Amino acid sequence: MPFMKGRAPIRRTLNYLNAGKLVFKDKIKIFSVAYNIIGQNNTGAKEFVFWYLPQIQYKNPNVQVATLKNLTPTPFIKCYFEDGRQILVDIDNKSKEDILDHLLNTVGKSKEVLEAESIAAEKKDNPANFGVGCERPCICEVYGQVPCPGVIPLPKVMRGKYKNPAN
Repeated sequence: MPFMKGRAPIRRTLNYLNAGKLVFKDKIKIFSVAYNIIGQNNTGAKEFVFWYLPQIQYKNPNVQVATLKNLTPTPFIKCYFEDGRQILVDIDNKSKEDILDHLLNTVGKSKEVLEAESIAAEKKDNPANFGVGCERPCICEVYGQVPCPGVIPLPKVMRGKYKNPAN
């Protein structure tokens, strides 16, 4: 498979992208990471960009993600809000896990909010749903469907024993 080539091809699998924990709050519009390629104080930032940035981009499709390489002496992350405010996060000499934990606490949605949004996303009032716990207990209540055979007998052509008579 062509997408399984290159450095750490696991990063391009759907399971890996769905496993991301960082979902930004709704007010964040731009997320930028500035770091250098060379230097010991940038290793955490480089690993963060390599391992976690694809997950962040996948989980936050409405957020613009920018990476700025070799433009600053110290690595940092800047988040821009829709009302013009900015948050500057210093990631100098931090590991990738420390950076992710800090971002989860400051600009990420909490687990309770994510669970509430996932429950709201499951649209339970879909008219196509039927069965126990739904608006319609049986498909026969939908207009244009065949009525229940218990109420009105089915025509003989729709019954199996008349379709394939025994020899």
